[in-house]
Order: sequence, then C-alpha cells, then structure tokens
Amino acid sequence: MTMVESIKFTKLFINNEFISSVNNKTFPTYNPATLEKLADVAEADKGDVDNAVYAATKAFERGSAWRTMDASARGKLIYKLADLIENNLKSLATLETMDNGKPYCDSFFDLSCAVDVFRYYAGWPDKIHGKTVPVDGKLMTYIRREPVGVVGQIIPWNYPVLMAAWKLGPALAAGCTIILKPAEQTPLSALFLADLIRQAGFPAGVVNILAGYGPTAGAAIANHPAIAKVAFTGSTEVGHIIMKAAASSNLKRISLELGGKSPLVVYHDVDIDEAVAIAHNAIFANHGQNCCAGSRTFVHEKIYDQFVIKAAEKAKTRIIGDPFKDGVQQGPQIDEDALNKILDLIESGKAEGAKVEAGGTRPTDLQGYYVYPTVFSGVTDGMRIAREEIFGPVQQILKFSSLDEVIDRANKTTYGLAAGILTKNIDVATKFAHAVQAGSVWINCYDAVTAQTPFGGFKMSGQGRELGKDALHEYLETKTVTMKILEKMS
Repeated sequence: MTMVESIKFTKLFINNEFISSVNNKTFPTYNPATLEKLADVAEADKGDVDNAVYAATKAFERGSAWRTMDASARGKLIYKLADLIENNLKSLATLETMDNGKPYCDSFFDLSCAVDVFRYYAGWPDKIHGKTVPVDGKLMTYIRREPVGVVGQIIPWNYPVLMAAWKLGPALAAGCTIILKPAEQTPLSALFLADLIRQAGFPAGVVNILAGYGPTAGAAIANHPAIAKVAFTGSTEVGHIIMKAAASSNLKRISLELGGKSPLVVYHDVDIDEAVAIAHNAIFANHGQNCCAGSRTFVHEKIYDQFVIKAAEKAKTRIIGDPFKDGVQQGPQIDEDALNKILDLIESGKAEGAKVEAGGTRPTDLQGYYVYPTVFSGVTDGMRIAREEIFGPVQQILKFSSLDEVIDRANKTTYGLAAGILTKNIDVATKFAHAVQAGSVWINCYDAVTAQTPFGGFKMSGQGRELGKDALHEYLETKTVTMKILEKMS
C-alpha cells in the first residue's frame, strides 16, 4: 500500500460521523515536497457549519450526556484520546509529513508534544474549582466556573495536530463543545484525529471537525450567532477579520494567537558556538514557519563579525530534501504562495543593502517548494526583512552596542509574541526580560514551550493565552450565585 492509499479519512466529521459536505464539494490537498495530489477532501461551507453547530448545541444542552458527565470522567476521556494518539504516532506523523512537508522526525516530535498537552489537560476537569465569598449581610455567595458553550476553533497548517491539541485540550477540560477547522493546506491528520476522538468515546457532537477554506468555512464560524467563542491561530491580518466578525455577529468571546517578529539578543559574553546553535534553531526550526521564530537576531558589536561567519557556516550545512529521508533537517515550504512571499522578501533584503551570507535562492534540483536556509548580515531596522514576518528560513542578523539600545529596538515593532536573550550576566538577562514587550521570554534557550506554561502575545501578536491554567479561562464563564440565609455565622 502506498502512502497516498493509506489516507483513510477525507470527509467532514459531524456528530461522530464522517459525511460528505452539503453541496458535495471537495478540494485537493497536495504534498509540498513532490507537488503530488494526496486526496480530495470534503469542503465545508456555511451549511456544513450550521449542521456542526446544531450538533454541538445539542451535545451542550442541559441534561445531555456531556453536560451530566462527571468531571473526572471527562478527564478520563481526554486521557484515552492521548493514549490513542500515542498508539497511532507513526500513522499521524506520516500524514503530517505528506501534507505539511516537515521532516518525519519533526512530525513525530510534534505529535509527542500533542500527547503531553492532552495529558496535561486531562488532569484539569475535576480541579476547576469555584469559591465562596464572605459578603456582607445575611447572604451566602458562591462563584461557579461554567463552560462558555459552543466554541469555534480555527488552526494553522504549521503544526496541524499540535495546534489542535492546544485548542481542544482546554476546551474539552472546561466542558465546551467544539467546531474545529483545520487549515485547508493540512486537513488529513486532523481528520484522522477525529476518528480517534470517536474511538475514545466522546459523545456525539462534542467535537466536530470541518475542513474548508478561511473565507467560507472560517468566516461562517466567526460570524455564527450560536457560537459563543472563537479561538484562532494564524496571521495578524486574519486576526483583524476574526475580531470584526465576532463584534458584528454576537459579540462572541475571542482568543487570538497571531504573528510575530521576535528578537533574540546575543550578548558579548556568550559562548559563541553555543549561541550560534541556539539562534540557528530559533529561526530555522520547522523551516522558519513558526509564529515565535527568533527572526531578528541582535548580536553585540564586539562579537558580530565572528557570529556572522559561524551562523552562515551553520546554515550552509543544514540538510534540505525529502522529508522522509533520514538526516534531512528541512523540507519544503507549505505552498507556492508562502514560497513566493519568502523569495520576495529575500529579494527586498538584497535590494535594500543587506548582505546574503548564505542561501538566498531556491534549489534547482528539488521539485517542491524549497528554499535554501538564508542568512543576512548588515540588516538595519527599517528594512522590510527586519519589519515584516517572513515565516520562512531567513535569519536577519542586526548589530547593537548597548543593552538599553537593543531593548528599545526590540520593542520597536507592532508584534510582541516572544523574545530571547543569551548572556552569562543575570542582571542583563533580567533587565531585558522585564523590559521587553513579549508574552514569552527565553533566557539562554529559545522556543521552550511546555503544556504547563501560558503562551500568547502582546500588541498585535494577539490576545488571550494558550496552554497552562490560563488557557482554561478562555473557555470558562464566571457565575456569581447569592442567596438569602436566616442566620449568618462568621
């Protein structure tokens, strides 16, 4: 059986059933490494979203199996889903690599992280506590935390199942019901996940997964009057659209995890080889297709020239090619649009005076959407490559002289998702960490994201948080209950 023949699930998942779309529409999904069509996938539109919302609404009704389920039982279902994912890691990793283009070992790692996320949230359902409040007078007040209801979740293509886990985990722990739309570029692993959700024993309608396009299915979710909350991960541009739709429909709650142009500061007291390695992984991991990628590498003037030479050497040794081949570190970009955007920004860097130290072109011997790992030196703050999110394997190395200067320059952006600093000086590290405007700050490491810690951005990098206890609050309402009592006891 070929890999393409192993694709089992291509239809919409509504009410625990795989069904065709209302209009029987489909769309193709392709392997970005070979340009081969993998499958035709059922395409959701407004009518399908309506049907999924109806199923989710029924599943959330008072007296339903989901609403009357013990909190501990809800946790056991999430644990079971985590086990099923772990048992199907190879199949899911194969689908992710075919559909996304990332190296198979990276897909395997991402899915292991998804298991960790589900297991973390599996422990939460019976620990979402209310509290009593000692109010004045002959009154007793207690506070309940209740699920917001039906939620829509729209996820990106760069970490398909992992991003689904970030969204589904806290929503299920809170007791919500869900309509999840995977990115149109990478629907296959999310639809496989739907079958595991069914196998785990979640009641019908609790999770519905609809593949489709943003302007149709995504817009229908964002505008639906029966959806109480939308969670979105993606571009800042689309974040604006989601926010407007939420406001103009029913003032639904939103959480947005958007773009970034994250600074990584390299102080002069570092071990240069170690710093080069950290900075390399900060930008080139996942082909640079990472919202919190350390894409602005600020290097102190005392070590700048040496750092540039070593960074370029490391980029030139990065192995690109068939993502299923052992040793390959970088596969193709996700699609032609993404590739063209990256190449356009590379050309703008050249035109504006930055120096290409490595890469800067496409390979001529590979068929898919490949681009060489690229390193620019001589980058200044006003260049497009220093201001715009490239979302590709392009490292921009900027020079700085003082800590105060680099803090100001790091903050001079509309984004604020993440930041990092490499230094042996604890005073330098803490001053930067407290002054930089970013939701996550990493010291002597980068992209150290865990299930237990909140993740999200300042400014136009979004609002709300993923992961950790904080993510639960995005899916819970607070209800105050006050009753009159005959006698008050202190």
